[in-house]
Amino acid sequence: MPYSNPDQAASLSDLFSLKGRSAVVVGGSGLLGGEISFALAELGASLIIASRDAARCEDFAQRVMKRFPQARATGMAMDITDPASIRSLIERAAAHFGGSLDILVNSGWSGRKNTFESISDEDWNRDIEVCLNGVFRTIKAAFPLMREKGGTILNISSMYGHVAPDYRMYDSERFANPPSYGAAKAGIIQLTRYLASFLSPYRIRANCISPGPFPFESTQSANPDFIERLAAKNPLHRIGQPHELKGAAALLCSDAGAYMTGQNICVDGGWGVW
Repeated sequence: MPYSNPDQAASLSDLFSLKGRSAVVVGGSGLLGGEISFALAELGASLIIASRDAARCEDFAQRVMKRFPQARATGMAMDITDPASIRSLIERAAAHFGGSLDILVNSGWSGRKNTFESISDEDWNRDIEVCLNGVFRTIKAAFPLMREKGGTILNISSMYGHVAPDYRMYDSERFANPPSYGAAKAGIIQLTRYLASFLSPYRIRANCISPGPFPFESTQSANPDFIERLAAKNPLHRIGQPHELKGAAALLCSDAGAYMTGQNICVDGGWGVW
């Protein structure tokens, strides 16, 4: 392939543009998924925002369109633990987008706080079902919509998918990090690499983001000492702000990242470097 002429190369604004593209964001009304939804809408994508709470998703879709009047967004219900519900979402997405899908973002998560001593088989199995099995099933269901035109898959992992939690930071079960969480998130990273390899013949890219410490506001209010410990352990000496995921999501979901696949971008303030 001949080298491109830099004078004829696409501009950055063109590379980052998502105008005319369709996206499903699972967990797209949550703390981090919501910022990804905002990012994709700002760049011009048409969105389906999905989670178990259809009303919340539709309310968030209205927020998206109010913030970005040129955007098109709708909310739909999907239970990531229910294969029939996943298939139903993808069927509705196919009808909504005219039979194709350009971008799939997997940002859903729910689980109970547990320590190694307190976690039960039921808790473990549910967490793996939501965070890993559900992601696999969603991608599997969406594949037929993406295989003809190609597209991009963005999975959300965690810093605890590639480094261990420091047990000394967690002073109660209420704020503990369950062992199932990191195990599932590590699986997300490896699944992403697998997909990058085996879906490449279909021009489908697969990448993931591993967020660092982005605690809920409720956690920040309830346990400020814990937040101080999180910040002190981080090279940048602070917790993350949810909007700080937008840049990495924009890169990986657009043509600006067209030569990137199988990557895990850590948006963690440097957490994993020591």
